[in-house]
Amino acid sequence: MPDRYDVLVVGAGPAGLAAAQTAAAHGARVGLLDAQPRPGGQVWRHDVRRQAPRAARDAIEKLQSVDVLASHSVVAVEASTLRVETPQSSRLIGYGSLILATGARELLLPFPGWTLPGVTGAGGLQVLTKQGWPVEGKRVVVAGSGPLLLAAADTLRKHGARVLGIFEQAPAATVRAFARQLRHWPARAVQAAGLRLRLAGVPYRFGSFVRRAHGEDTVQRIDIEMPNGPQTLECDLLAVGYGLVPNTELAQMLGCAMDYLGPHPHVSVDRLLRTSVEDVYAAGEAGGIGGLAVARIEGAMAGHVATGHSVAAHALLPQRDRERRFGALLARHFALDPRLHTLAADDTLICRCEDVTLGELDGFTDARAAKLATRCGMGACQGRICGTALAELGRFPRSGARPPIFPARLATLAGLGAYSRSLHGPRRELFARRPRKNEGVYVNTQPSDDAGMQANRPGPEG
Repeated sequence: MPDRYDVLVVGAGPAGLAAAQTAAAHGARVGLLDAQPRPGGQVWRHDVRRQAPRAARDAIEKLQSVDVLASHSVVAVEASTLRVETPQSSRLIGYGSLILATGARELLLPFPGWTLPGVTGAGGLQVLTKQGWPVEGKRVVVAGSGPLLLAAADTLRKHGARVLGIFEQAPAATVRAFARQLRHWPARAVQAAGLRLRLAGVPYRFGSFVRRAHGEDTVQRIDIEMPNGPQTLECDLLAVGYGLVPNTELAQMLGCAMDYLGPHPHVSVDRLLRTSVEDVYAAGEAGGIGGLAVARIEGAMAGHVATGHSVAAHALLPQRDRERRFGALLARHFALDPRLHTLAADDTLICRCEDVTLGELDGFTDARAAKLATRCGMGACQGRICGTALAELGRFPRSGARPPIFPARLATLAGLGAYSRSLHGPRRELFARRPRKNEGVYVNTQPSDDAGMQANRPGPEG
């Protein structure tokens, strides 16, 4: 029989930490599940060389009455339980209420040379650096869009990297207009000013983006499109990220309704964060990109509502609405330049796992048909990068999700089928695909209709 919690929280980032602590404070038995070995999520990921922020330490210290289920990856949903995989085995975890605090992943857009070693996402390089990847003395270029670029550059500099420049695709006038609006959010204005002060001496260029990366075995130089003409820079590492995309695979598998206001869906919730599925709630980035403050407030709200304390959740609505307005401000001022959608050539790799180029996808209007013919999105990452990029480029809409959410051991998949049969009798089995040459023991089953992808499984769902 599965373990069971009154409230199960998936994702131990700021939203999940707040949800778990709030629900436990109401006397509920709470489980907090995350794929990472330590709580904190992406924003508060453990740094091997530096102490976590005070807010992160305080949030983690308040988990004494919460069962922290670290290194637990959600694989599938089974009859009001989650099938999760641990480094040693797999298990079933049941719940009365489920809070999805699954966070977001980075939006990466293809350009010639983006698959060269040394080219990463901006947030991706920040994560690698915190985990001990050697960047000291390396010449690094940070590019893309949004405040994450400054945070990534700050982390890199603290770890000894030589940050050659930060290249923001949004025009200077738009960024200045955004900065003027920060007076309505004083804490964010102070944070931004602190970042710029710590990055003194690092060029910060607007209306600029990376067109191409060059190199043999690793990136060696890059071409940058700037307002006054192209520029070439030599570098050792290139970090490019274009904002964040909500992780919705688990919510989709649960049957939660999605909002499709753009190319990337988020979980549809009401004012009290209730999804279309009874006793399932979504907090933070899963319900739309909003940032750290939104995540913490909505996490607390979800913890209140999941334990029957809706009045306390209602009291937090004015704060939540204020912070959500900031998220809308970000989206408006850092909207992507249409030229970014035209950088990839026909011979540019789109699906890294399966070596599929953009040209090979010509003629397909449906993601599933493209997968069947080209295997695009059928690699170890279940298409989280290529599918998200293709949706952004307007090639294929994203839809649906099927188990497993991430690659899983054969033993885990065997247990999944056995438990389902014990509950529901015979059913159609999950068929593992034929592995590629030299592929490991992890397998994917039927491909998701969603084409999204995540290179190193950093999110809480994984």
